[in-house]
Amino acid sequence: MATQGGKILVHPLLVRITHWINVVAMLIMIFSGWRIYNASPLFSFKFPVDLTLGGWLGGALQWHFAAMWVLAFNGLAYLLYGIFGGHFKANFLPLTPRAIWNEFAKALRGKIAHEVGVYNAVQRAAYVGVICVIVGLVLTGLVIWKPVQFQGLGTLMGGFEGARLLHFLCMSLVVLFIFVHVVMVALVPRTFLPMLTGHAKTNNHGHGD
Repeated sequence: MATQGGKILVHPLLVRITHWINVVAMLIMIFSGWRIYNASPLFSFKFPVDLTLGGWLGGALQWHFAAMWVLAFNGLAYLLYGIFGGHFKANFLPLTPRAIWNEFAKALRGKIAHEVGVYNAVQRAAYVGVICVIVGLVLTGLVIWKPVQFQGLGTLMGGFEGARLLHFLCMSLVVLFIFVHVVMVALVPRTFLPMLTGHAKTNNHGHGD
């Protein structure tokens, strides 16, 4: 990692840009998606109207599709950079079940270490997992949006209703990830600024974003 004036580069520019675009796009998709869900609930509950976006079903669909394209292209840019730019290899690999369990056990004992620019195994698993979940969101969303055109993919998901259920599950996992992520940043606030500036002091210890 490059250093600059006693600081270490934690998050490259492209990672920061795609991160914040994803934040906005994902929040729009979640809140508009809740409004779409309310129009035809899967379960015996609805989301509070004040937590939804779009005002009505048609408006929510417009917001949802607009954010979907932003998320898709932005996510593709991040994936290409992660694979060909070495970001994934440098930050998320290697990743083994033993390492994840060891770090998780340390976290339960309050002994997990925080080091600038270095993801522990639990964080690596969380980020790799949420990337896979977002891919699942896109695939299930395509089946819900175009069930005839993607009927082969839909069959693997148990049909249209199966795709809706999986879509809801993926959304729930993303919301859980966001909640935990925000809590962790609140607990270690010094990890927030590097996602804006890209750099952190070399003598500063905190988990990566």
